[in-house]
Amino acid sequence: MRALTILTSAVALSLTMTGAAHAADTAATPAAAAPAVGPSDKAQIQALEKGFTAAFNAKDSKKIMSYYARQGLFVFDVTPPRQHVGWADYKKDWDDIFATFPGPTTFTLSDLSITVSGDVAYGHSIQDSHFTAKDGSKIELVVRVTDVYRKIGGKWLIVQEHVSIPVDLDTMKPDPMSKP
Repeated sequence: MRALTILTSAVALSLTMTGAAHAADTAATPAAAAPAVGPSDKAQIQALEKGFTAAFNAKDSKKIMSYYARQGLFVFDVTPPRQHVGWADYKKDWDDIFATFPGPTTFTLSDLSITVSGDVAYGHSIQDSHFTAKDGSKIELVVRVTDVYRKIGGKWLIVQEHVSIPVDLDTMKPDPMSKP
């Protein structure tokens, strides 16, 4: 019995000394440098939208399309046709918009909300565009946009987009200046 008590005491002392030594080593050793952390996925998508805004204001359809996936893109837009399937089809739509409104264009994006889940995310925003037509007339268009983003090759891209305008059900006319 006495041998068991001595053995138990020796084991306890050994564990205590090992713990104390480990604590001393940990305190003496500087913490390993934390790995470099890049911008969060949400911040990367916010940067995408900021870049999109700059490209729109520059009327640069090539740059605008750099924020969209080349494969599998699907867009519901407010102008005919009802939908655009594929990158090339949607790029043509942007080229046509800027040809129709060759004058100054301004674009702002507000109320951006983004939710990220793994390599897929979705967001919605209000987008206010001011276009100048060939005859100098000005048009303002406020739309609601919902985007689906996918992280492809480490880069967030828009893979699906839905652009809409509320409709006044009494008159069946679009309300491009609708407020919440």
